[in-house]
Amino acid sequence: MRTREQEVEPLVNLSEITEIELIVLRRLREVTAGEHRSLSHGGGFDFVGLRDWEPGDRASTIDWAQSSLTNFSPMQVRDFEQPSTVQVVVVADQSASTRCGVDGVPIAAAVARAIGTIGMSAVFFQDSFGLITFNQGFERLAAIRPRIGKGQVIHCLDAYQHERGLVDVKSAGSLSMSLAGFMGKTTLVPVVTDGLFDNPVEMLHELELLDSAHDVFVVLIDSAFAFEMPPVSAGWVRAFDVETGRARTLSRSTFGHLAARVRAWQDTFERLARQADLDVLRLGIDEVQSAAALIEFIAERRLRKS
Repeated sequence: MRTREQEVEPLVNLSEITEIELIVLRRLREVTAGEHRSLSHGGGFDFVGLRDWEPGDRASTIDWAQSSLTNFSPMQVRDFEQPSTVQVVVVADQSASTRCGVDGVPIAAAVARAIGTIGMSAVFFQDSFGLITFNQGFERLAAIRPRIGKGQVIHCLDAYQHERGLVDVKSAGSLSMSLAGFMGKTTLVPVVTDGLFDNPVEMLHELELLDSAHDVFVVLIDSAFAFEMPPVSAGWVRAFDVETGRARTLSRSTFGHLAARVRAWQDTFERLARQADLDVLRLGIDEVQSAAALIEFIAERRLRKS
């Protein structure tokens, strides 16, 4: 019997993760040659406090004495950080529009590859890497706490696809405050999205506020490919909006120009993001070119900020 996860093709499989890792290693060795003193400037970790156990925590980090005081519900773990590294947390779009695509390739696959590329770049620099996912309207934020290592990147990719191992981010009244409350210390925050929101202005304003304390930039996935519709003979087509849940009847001409409209919408989103003083990296469907551009952008950003 096949499980539900086995029936769904992975957005990024293990061979693709290996491919991403090799591209990251090759490009970063070229880009960072002579640009920084070493990958890690310190040895060891600092104890920063106790917190509730979360999926993915190692058994060796459990504080059994403290957990006994809470009757092991929840268990308490010791939290450490390596002061020599940067903290990287990807905020990834998991809204319904990212599941749209053609020929079995959804927008979410490009989002997942971006997560993997940023994550493997963090592994190269020995930076801690974490993930926050959001759905339509930011009704739910769910996360994996930053940790170091390739296994953490694979864990985050699995969580993005199957929505498991994630913990809810506590609401602090606004998107910017909720994200800031989870991250704690100054963090490099790539926001990976298709930008297909009804009203992106409010979301970009919140990211602008977050950027005042953290280093926020937008990775915009060029999603017009997912709306390249085949020719149809019917004069009118009934379409369903997966984001809003609304159905609408479109003319054949409008239906055939959906990709152009998506491209124009993303142009507007990019312009609004830049007006909010947020840097934007726009990635196309060419996997190799997109990975190279993202790696170089991350390296420049990381080295400049550190």
